[in-house]
Amino acid sequence: MSSTGSTTAGRRAAPPHRGEEPGSRGEPGEPVLEVRGVVKEFPGARALDDVDFTLRRGEVHALVGENGAGKSTLIKVLTGVHRADEGEVRYRGERVRFTKPSEAQDAGISTIYQEVNLVGLQSVARNVFLGREPRTRLGLVDFRRMNRDAGALLADLGVPVDPTRPLRTLGLGTQQMVALARAVSTDAQVLVMDEPTSSLEPREVEVLFATMDRLHASGVAIVYVSHRMDELYRVCDRVTVMRDGRVVHTGELAGLERLELVRLMLGRSVDARTERSRDDGQTSSDEAPVLEVDGLRSGTSVRDVTFSVAPGEVVGLGGLLGAGRTETVKAVAGALPVDDGQVRVRGSRLRPGRPAGSLRAGVAMLAEDRKTEGIVPGLSVRENIVLAALPRLSPGGLVSRARQDAVVETFVRRLRIKVSSPEQPVSELSGGNQQKVLLARWLATHPTVLLLDEPTRGIDVGAKAEVQGLVDELAAEGLGVVLISSELDELVRGADRVVVLREGAVAGELTGALVREDELMSVIAGAADRDGARACAGAPDGPAGGGTSTGPTTSRTTGGAR
Repeated sequence: MSSTGSTTAGRRAAPPHRGEEPGSRGEPGEPVLEVRGVVKEFPGARALDDVDFTLRRGEVHALVGENGAGKSTLIKVLTGVHRADEGEVRYRGERVRFTKPSEAQDAGISTIYQEVNLVGLQSVARNVFLGREPRTRLGLVDFRRMNRDAGALLADLGVPVDPTRPLRTLGLGTQQMVALARAVSTDAQVLVMDEPTSSLEPREVEVLFATMDRLHASGVAIVYVSHRMDELYRVCDRVTVMRDGRVVHTGELAGLERLELVRLMLGRSVDARTERSRDDGQTSSDEAPVLEVDGLRSGTSVRDVTFSVAPGEVVGLGGLLGAGRTETVKAVAGALPVDDGQVRVRGSRLRPGRPAGSLRAGVAMLAEDRKTEGIVPGLSVRENIVLAALPRLSPGGLVSRARQDAVVETFVRRLRIKVSSPEQPVSELSGGNQQKVLLARWLATHPTVLLLDEPTRGIDVGAKAEVQGLVDELAAEGLGVVLISSELDELVRGADRVVVLREGAVAGELTGALVREDELMSVIAGAADRDGARACAGAPDGPAGGGTSTGPTTSRTTGGAR
């Protein structure tokens, strides 16, 4: 059962009750969605254990906890994906038992999932109105009206996109906004948002929050799942904390300190991660680079990228969404064709456009979108982990189960993957544990260079600290790491150097003491500190604490033309 937290007033006023004058304040609305004593079991694990949860009309209710705490399972019970083994769900005062998500949606419960759950081959408009397409008098799809209405919805959300365009041609952030438009278009009474900002750039996040404010004011109840503390305290009224399948706290969020919230989520205090120790930026000159990227060009997304990575070095790639970071590492890994430039691993040039060859040379890449480019949902945890290492684990072409089991046991233990058995389907794991499985897959190949694209996206603070700590350990063991993150503090804390990309080219590089959030934001915005830029352009050794390059200069740390 849940424990009741502070009764301090929420961070923002509750919306007016029906019949009240707009602008009047009052107690939060009546319960619109309730969970009472719900239990859900899977083979070898109890995912939900006697869970109580109440969502009130017009509130934004945070649902938080470590990966594997039961949040996703609870959402799936609420929305008809899973059926509870025990307990009940009540919606608008009546007991309900949804058997499929469409029943929940028809009743007024809409969900935006962290992993975009739309149809990539269909148009934007078709995705917005999927299953609810407007019809002509003859019963045919009214494409003109559908495109017009979808365009108007997206325009209201500040998304200037052609509604006839195939969804798969859009970036993840824009796809997430399309999912939001779909949810808003259903006139839902309850909106469930599972990590909705994980793929959004700052402007899109503001649009999302503005939309939430409108929904909040109109009485829509929102369940908000996020691991980003700033977001929780900005938009949420109350919070429910889950741990190991149980509710351990429910109460007003404004009266709960952040450290206490983290402690409730983890069941322990989390040690602050110190920044990586940095010297004056000469690390990459001391040893031969394990990775050299020189004048890389790939399509229209990567126009001129040069950098290098030394053994044991973590090089961050910074920039906004669309800057070319993901395309750069995909080209390095052989997943995108290379139009010009070179990629060398330990001095040997890689043949472009050949992922298998890059992997044999020691380049492994953890993709940003684990759903479509990572996990194989129909396979077990064991099969997902050993997938890339099968050639090494199959001497003479014969698969060695003993070798597989040894590898899986090692990484399940080292990465602390929460799994009932190595044979458990990977699709049953939480997002954070799926991410660890993917990381284990690539570490099992014994790479020389590890490319990490948003490795902590959508995972909780505890799992995030574990992944960040593991990256530090791997670098200490001599692995070269390229780290992409949209969270500036993660780059600042985790990288020895940060190469900033803008419009597919290197816009600047921060080293040493200049690896700071303010400097990083300045370079990203295209307004880097002039003194620092002059120092780098005029003095190759740079200032004592490190350096920054902001234009077509020669970098003292990579030795490559910018």
